[in-house]
Amino acid sequence: MSAPSIKAVLGPTNTGKTHLAIERMCGHSSGAMGFPLRLLAREVYDRVVAIKGEKAVALITGEERIEPKDARYFLCTAEAMPHDGGGHAFVAIDEVQLAADRERGHVFTDRLLNARGREETMLLGSATAAPLIQSLIPHVELTERPRFSTLAHGGAKKLSRLPKRSAVVAFSSEQVYAIAEMLRRQRGGAAVVMGALSPETRNRQVELFQNGEVDYIVATDAIGMGLNLDVTHVAFASLAKFDGVKRRRLTPSEMAQIAGRAGRHHRDGSFGALVGMGGQDAEFTEEEIFAIEEHRFQPLTKLFWREAEPRFDTLNTLIADLSAKPDERELAPAPESIDLAVLRKLADQPFAQAIRGPANVRRFWEVCSLPDFRASGVDTHARFVTRLWQDLREGYIGADFVAARIAELDTVRGDIAVLQGRIAAIRSWAYICQRPDWVLARDEMAARARAVEARLSDALHMRLTERFVNRRTSVLMKHLGNDPSLLPISLEDDGTLLVEDQAIGKLEGFRFAIDPHAAAGDRKMLLSAGEKALPRILATQAEKLRESGLDGVALGDGRVMWGDQEIARLEHPVDPAEPRLKPARELDRLPEGARAAFIAGIEAKVKEWLAPLEPLRKLQLASKSEDATSWARALLLNLLDGHGIVTRERAGIENLPKEARPFLRKVGVVFGALDIFAPALLKPAPRLAMKQAGIDRRPIDEAMRSVIPATKPLPAGYRPAGEQLVRVDIAEKLFRQAHEARAKAKGAGEKRGRGAPFVLDTALAVSTGLTPDSIKRLLGAAGFRMVEGKPVPEGAFGPALPDRWRWLPQRSGSRSGARGSDGEHRRQGKPHHAKGASKPGGKGRGKPQGSGRADQGANGKPREPRPENAFAALKDMLS
Repeated sequence: MSAPSIKAVLGPTNTGKTHLAIERMCGHSSGAMGFPLRLLAREVYDRVVAIKGEKAVALITGEERIEPKDARYFLCTAEAMPHDGGGHAFVAIDEVQLAADRERGHVFTDRLLNARGREETMLLGSATAAPLIQSLIPHVELTERPRFSTLAHGGAKKLSRLPKRSAVVAFSSEQVYAIAEMLRRQRGGAAVVMGALSPETRNRQVELFQNGEVDYIVATDAIGMGLNLDVTHVAFASLAKFDGVKRRRLTPSEMAQIAGRAGRHHRDGSFGALVGMGGQDAEFTEEEIFAIEEHRFQPLTKLFWREAEPRFDTLNTLIADLSAKPDERELAPAPESIDLAVLRKLADQPFAQAIRGPANVRRFWEVCSLPDFRASGVDTHARFVTRLWQDLREGYIGADFVAARIAELDTVRGDIAVLQGRIAAIRSWAYICQRPDWVLARDEMAARARAVEARLSDALHMRLTERFVNRRTSVLMKHLGNDPSLLPISLEDDGTLLVEDQAIGKLEGFRFAIDPHAAAGDRKMLLSAGEKALPRILATQAEKLRESGLDGVALGDGRVMWGDQEIARLEHPVDPAEPRLKPARELDRLPEGARAAFIAGIEAKVKEWLAPLEPLRKLQLASKSEDATSWARALLLNLLDGHGIVTRERAGIENLPKEARPFLRKVGVVFGALDIFAPALLKPAPRLAMKQAGIDRRPIDEAMRSVIPATKPLPAGYRPAGEQLVRVDIAEKLFRQAHEARAKAKGAGEKRGRGAPFVLDTALAVSTGLTPDSIKRLLGAAGFRMVEGKPVPEGAFGPALPDRWRWLPQRSGSRSGARGSDGEHRRQGKPHHAKGASKPGGKGRGKPQGSGRADQGANGKPREPRPENAFAALKDMLS
């Protein structure tokens, strides 16, 4: 029977070594693989489960144990892996070059020398370990694998010039956080990976990068240990680190291990320095560049070793064995690690005198081997170990005590540093709960610890994401520069504009407003993204609005409004009934075709709104007609200027020839006693249309009632009547009735004169809602004066005398009388003294008052009234 084969598969990163080992293990009946990181062990565990099923695969680390009853394939961290391989058919050790690591090297050296498979053993790692492996294991079968892709030096770059899918490597948490913050501001954010993070948090951060939510990842050298990342470029913020003893420059092989994360499978990668960060040691030398690109490095000269199976007779014997020197020249004694440092420190304590016998010494050594997850140092960690030993001296730690300690850590409040501290503490308790002889109810307590670690890891991931990832900027950076039509922008019902699921602003009508909560540095980018997509979004918005019949669009004061936004304005350069539409600037962002169609829709709607202005349009056309005389044209222009109404005083009617009046009446002009007006324009629809179009900005009564209470300013279409206002066409009816009553009385043969009294039936005026005082004031404006009827004397019989009216219009050149308003009039019933008439105390004394009235001649006969406005109005009506 042939001896089991031992194969060393060596080479740089991205050579498929781990993939080959997985395939070989799955081809055997059982197997075990040891990894440098719990994260990497978990990744391979998931891959093997997909091949062999959950029941056949186990995951064993210091803090987690998934071990089905019938498990045949074990994925472990190097420390949790059995010394001899556990009797499996296949055994593999990954990253064997870590045998030269000061902190953990002795563990990998032991597995390299002692872990063997029954049928096959495979050692995976860098070619720098080849000479030592061949020397320590003479019958090893050595295979070197070439890298699938090339790795080239990309030169030094500033942070703002880093290509997408880049990893930035730093060697302190402060520098990692500073770079991540700068990437958040400039490029939308970065994932963060550090050794201090829990594996779960690292997984989530790596997933953030792998899923493309961010294009950058900032990490410590932990990134170089087998993490499979979709990285195209690795930028070194520094080329020096503190190795636990001193700050030193990385070796070319360490540089290559990290730089090798760039490029996966057959896709080439690049590496380089990050400049502008204040570092003085980030420049590669020519020799280092050549070594990394050609994968040529100095071979390892020593591997660290420590006795893997010391004697446990006494504490001194144990310390002596752990401090012993190896016999092989290829091996060097391991530097004192923290577990041995804690053992030495506690061995001098008084309580250590009671630790006797191999079982107690072994148990005490296992307690001292508790990893320092807190990275607190020897003294602090030794105090924690001392308390743990005191709890374990009596046997097991009670479940209640462990549950209480776990519960104390089960809170997600705090910042990144606080959460990191809690995760380190819970990892310690997770390790303690995994030990088979330390905790009662071990499985339950281990499950609780894992659950708390998961919650804390989720919270830490959220804190890191909140602090170092500006998802909105990241999304925009990913899409800006592409075809604007492909920008994944959507419009919510409330007007919010989204890029993927990130709000960049709000669309209010056709106006884009940037998110007010956006940082000042992001506003330019948000505006650029919004403007790229606005033509398409606005075109859709305009089309929907046009198809809805411009639902929600209104016209008011000459402005076309959609909600609170003006989308167009009416201009009246010549014809007020045919305004010109001036679109708002926001519509300029619409594509030309969509803009033209939308404006045409608005124009059609405006034409519909202004249809009631046809009478006004008729007046405008008449003013341009060849049939109109210059005097008629002047009156029409005055009428247009008054929006369909003009007082006689302002109309210039005294110069209008009679032959022009039929033409004006034909186009709808009415000559009233006090006003010239177009009755068709006194209806509610045209008055409202004029108000909407901004033609007449005076207040209006929307129903255009016949009589309304007096208000200031005077509404369009009304004239004052005391404490009431009456529509001008209704006022004209009342004036006509008064003149007809006067003419009727004259026709009855009564002696009539200029101021002869007559009886007026005010039923029509009262039916409109006018009060007696308003009737008196309204008719008074047209020259009518009321003479109150005298009451029946005491003791007399018969009806009382009715109120009578006199027509005493204003004389030509007189300043009193009708003014087209409810202005000053002569007091009712007071005689008027014409020029030359006798006055009390003057010439003609002794004559009764009232003699020499203005309506009588020298012989006392009635004088014919001179032509003036009110008399002319009567003639107009009767002609």
